[in-house]
Amino acid sequence: MINFRYHVVSLAAVFLALAIGLVVGTAAANGPLTENLNEQVNTLTDDKQQLRDDLEQSRAELKKNADFASEAAPALLAGKLPNKNVLLVKLDGSDGSDVNTATDGIAAMLGTAGAKVAGTVTIKDKFTNPATSALLLDTAESSAPAGVSGALPNQSNPVDTASALLAAVLFGKAGTPQVEGTRTVLSAFESGGFIGLDGDFKAPAEAAIIIAGAPASGKDAKDRNAAVLALATRFDISARVVVAGLSANGLVSTVIGDATVAKSISTVDNAVTAYGQVAAVMALAERIGGKNGHYGSGTGATSLLPKTASVTNGS
Repeated sequence: MINFRYHVVSLAAVFLALAIGLVVGTAAANGPLTENLNEQVNTLTDDKQQLRDDLEQSRAELKKNADFASEAAPALLAGKLPNKNVLLVKLDGSDGSDVNTATDGIAAMLGTAGAKVAGTVTIKDKFTNPATSALLLDTAESSAPAGVSGALPNQSNPVDTASALLAAVLFGKAGTPQVEGTRTVLSAFESGGFIGLDGDFKAPAEAAIIIAGAPASGKDAKDRNAAVLALATRFDISARVVVAGLSANGLVSTVIGDATVAKSISTVDNAVTAYGQVAAVMALAERIGGKNGHYGSGTGATSLLPKTASVTNGS
């Protein structure tokens, strides 16, 4: 009869055999396995370095392009917009930092072209929010000067009505005085949280560059994006307008996608770059001269830069 001690010895022998097998097997495989792992690590290291080199090269190329555009700007822009008053309009959003960078760059390029920035208006989230449309309409109705209120559009669209009012007090022909009540209107919209203001706005603007970031997102994105287009379209009725987008998405693609609007409003799809900022100012000169186009490197753009003559004598 097999006793308990026999079972213990047998089990010990089995485990010992397994242990020996694992040791022997590991030793046999250790060389090829280690070598294979080392090769993979070396390959990944090389790939990472290559990606790092490619990134640095891309950054260097972008800087060269920016430097070239900045250095070429005086030759490209000199005399394009002599003494023109231009309004800058920023669309507030999640990429506000890049929009600010583009706005500052465009303002500098306008100065190079001989233009003056009449002021900068930031269109706040509240302006395009459907939830605050009733308050927006009330602000427009209560602040509109007597000479303007009767000319405002149908009040079924608060954004359109408010945009028409802003256009009426912000834009005008060269040399004309500011519309009476302009400061009251601007202050009402600013205190209501609909817009932000930077500048003295002492003289009406003859044209505008709208700097736009990414399109709205969320459940009310469609309404918000439509509101932004309504603003641009309403401004275009009163002045020459260029939409300068950070990319081809958002307002740029919306304008290009509307056959009627695309014939009136010009677009630039790379305004965060120096050459996009140059293009925006050149496009505005072209627009004031009676032509329009779509520039940049995205879908719908016909070329990087417009071919435009200098604007003189109010042409």
